[in-house]
Amino acid sequence: MRQHHGHELDARARSLLRSLIAQYLSDGEPVGSRTLSRSSGLDVSPATIRNIMADLEEAGLVASPHTSAGRIPTPRGLRLFVDSLIELQPLHRDDMARLRRELPPQPATTRDLLGNVSSLLSAMTHFAGVVTVPKQGDFPLRHIDFVALPDAQVLVVLVFADNQVQNRIVRLAKPLDNRELEQAANYLNAHFAGLRLDDIRAHLLREIREAGSELNRLLASSVELAAASFAPAGEGEDVLVSGQTNLMNYAELADLDRLRELFEAFQKKNELLQLMEMCARAPGVRLFIGEESGFTALDGCSVVTATYGAHGRVMGAVGVIGPTRMAYERVIPVVQATAGLLSDALNRAAPTS
Repeated sequence: MRQHHGHELDARARSLLRSLIAQYLSDGEPVGSRTLSRSSGLDVSPATIRNIMADLEEAGLVASPHTSAGRIPTPRGLRLFVDSLIELQPLHRDDMARLRRELPPQPATTRDLLGNVSSLLSAMTHFAGVVTVPKQGDFPLRHIDFVALPDAQVLVVLVFADNQVQNRIVRLAKPLDNRELEQAANYLNAHFAGLRLDDIRAHLLREIREAGSELNRLLASSVELAAASFAPAGEGEDVLVSGQTNLMNYAELADLDRLRELFEAFQKKNELLQLMEMCARAPGVRLFIGEESGFTALDGCSVVTATYGAHGRVMGAVGVIGPTRMAYERVIPVVQATAGLLSDALNRAAPTS
């Protein structure tokens, strides 16, 4: 998360801003000077508090709604609060126990696991839970099989270490018989099981270029099949979203036009996927408040994400999308802990080669 120059405020202003934001995040109402005088614990007069509030408003950290004498934090004020005024605590053990209990230790596939993560994040925060689906090539290959089809076509069955199965149909210049297909599968399984697709492609390319390589000797008629089986498939990454309707329960997001734009973004996923991919490129926790995300549909929202992966490789990001008025001190540890448990599960599901 970005650092903000919180030290530019003196101790009284920092304390009052912290109290105002905590009160606002709790009840969602503008906070008046009298309330601040009671909740801040500072021995200062209401007039002094009003003066400090005026200074904070001039600095763009709080704003006065037209219908109220109280003030609410601006996105800039919330950013300062999260970066330098909030005190994050480890996730409560009851919440951690719930995460461990509800994330299945051995899901059928990685996509099943990610769907559970998205739903669990939504249930624990009452916001929308999001998680990016990694490319299948991020997982080691477990096994490959070939099935002959008519017209010199072959069904390629790729089974990955996370139990996901990918089918491809390749067309060859001339058909191969069952013996040749079995020979090709045996060779590829013996030499390339446990490697990721990018590594397999690099090995194949190197062997194909070597005139006396074992691949060319044994599989002279199957080189084309081997190359086609591991060619880039153009697979697109995806993002899973759960609990979008939770956002309809928050007054600050209840405007119909805003909700329509937000739900269209969830449905089309393009902008959301761009944002999550950007988060995945910066390991750790990321937080966007309001316009910081750069996507108009999320202007009234905060996005909290954390990266996940396996065996030292970042594979994607998990997170939540909710109103800017969220309990950051709880939501951030929930997202962070979930990413850690997801990484643990992937390490178990896809052992390194």
